[in-house]
Amino acid sequence: MAWHQISVVSDEALASDLSDFFSDLGAVSVTYMSAESKPVYEPNIGETRIWEQTKTIALFELDASPELIHGLFSQKFADKITSDWHAEVLADQTWERSWMEHYKPMKFGQRLWVYPSGQEQEESGTVSLVLDPGLAFGTGTHPTTALCLEWLASHDVTGKTVIDFGCGSGILAVAAVLLGAKQAIAVDIDPQALIATVDNAQKNNVEAKIKTVLAEDFTPVAADLVLANILAKPLIELSENITSLVKNDGQLVLSGILKEQADQVNAAYQHAFTIQPASIQDDWCRLDGVKK
Repeated sequence: MAWHQISVVSDEALASDLSDFFSDLGAVSVTYMSAESKPVYEPNIGETRIWEQTKTIALFELDASPELIHGLFSQKFADKITSDWHAEVLADQTWERSWMEHYKPMKFGQRLWVYPSGQEQEESGTVSLVLDPGLAFGTGTHPTTALCLEWLASHDVTGKTVIDFGCGSGILAVAAVLLGAKQAIAVDIDPQALIATVDNAQKNNVEAKIKTVLAEDFTPVAADLVLANILAKPLIELSENITSLVKNDGQLVLSGILKEQADQVNAAYQHAFTIQPASIQDDWCRLDGVKK
């Protein structure tokens, strides 16, 4: 199946309005990317921060009319500053080929492969996790996710209960179960993250062992292992909540932390955990420890 892909560049204040506009017209997905190759700055809890110059990209089914959408766009945003309107037909094969050029099978530790569909890896003594592009962040290619996957691949999680706090695509919950965890609870503030998590759990035949729940509906329980791959600010602000989710002698893995933020995050947890030295990849790091 092919799709209409429409993109337009605006400042960050207008990007969310553009997203709502495209969604109201029936877009099947709307995503953001930087129009200037600048990094996204850290948001507050519940806030979606984007780039000063943001490209908003919408995907429509083929029965949509790009000309009509552009006409409605021109009327609604006539007094706004936008640029680089672009519409094209995007074939599935084009998307898949582009994706596969950048996403190859990846091995974490000695026990875990993550790969896209059609690139299965069979190696004795390893488990394999299939993951394709989806609604939510998390493919294993970002250092923060990779650091967590490396931790999981090098620790025994057999029979443990796990909370994936801020689950994104659910990759950490799925990996934990594939590596032997008894159950994983995937928690996120974004309903799309839970949809993506269910989809990835089904692809890997572990849906029976993964429970998804919106953060607002989550009743705290104590787990053997808590994985929180979010960002430093919410990790600090939610430190007491996250700490309460870990059983005594349980394990905690924190990521989404820039190297220069490690000491601040460490300080928020060291009263309750014996924290190991930070593990660093590129500009990011992981903190992990055992509850005292």
